[in-house]
Amino acid sequence: MRAEPIFASLNANPYPPKAPSLQQRLDRRLTEMGFGSAIIDNKLGIALVDISNPRKPEFAGVNHYQMQYAASLPKIAILFGLMKQVEAGDIRYNDVLRSLASDMIQYSSNTAATELYLKIGPDYLAKLLMSPHYQFYNRRFGGGLWVGKEYSKEPAWQREPMKNLSHAASPLQVARFYYMLAQDKLFKKEWVQEEMKDLMRGSELDHKFIHGLKKCCPDAIAYRKSGSWSTFHSDSALIENGEKKYIAVALTNDPVGYKWLEDLIVEFDQLV
Repeated sequence: MRAEPIFASLNANPYPPKAPSLQQRLDRRLTEMGFGSAIIDNKLGIALVDISNPRKPEFAGVNHYQMQYAASLPKIAILFGLMKQVEAGDIRYNDVLRSLASDMIQYSSNTAATELYLKIGPDYLAKLLMSPHYQFYNRRFGGGLWVGKEYSKEPAWQREPMKNLSHAASPLQVARFYYMLAQDKLFKKEWVQEEMKDLMRGSELDHKFIHGLKKCCPDAIAYRKSGSWSTFHSDSALIENGEKKYIAVALTNDPVGYKWLEDLIVEFDQLV
């Protein structure tokens, strides 16, 4: 499997081509659900990637290039940075680190996230996210994943330069992250890849996408991370449901955005 069909080099093709049928069905369903104003006002951003057929992945999205504050969702970037250093032999992986990583992803522990963020180094992580190979944050194309602050009351190390956000994400770049995870393109060593997925599998927090999936398809497997702060609610996942396999990312800015996410994932599952 190759990542090029929908996520080619950002230098050549910053935004993946949309699959007409999937895009039309997504647009129609969002209109029926009453999200027209939220989309126009940039209160809702979505990226949906159907990879059920790995030879023919399909992408659809709305406001998918719009970066916003994403609270705990960018903790996936900290996990990525940790596992890259483990793969390189710069950090020795052990039960203590695994427990911290699990707490950060499964329970969204801010304490664990801060400890791991400082361990791998803010500067290292920023350079990794902006590196030519990954480009999970690219100023030319709307920004993307960014962690410029501890998950604590300490001041920011470095806010991202476009919107001055401390913890940021865009639907497109988060979708690219999960796509590379699904394609085994994040790491060279298979065991590191599998460990990353194992840490992200399921969730101890029953809300948003997870709560919606339990209602529509309780047997679905989700590799997932969400985030919430104030009116900013987001969720992201690589989902396997029978013969279906897809990536869903949604970022909202609304007091009841968490409920939007719960409802949206049910629709996403029906669309693919």
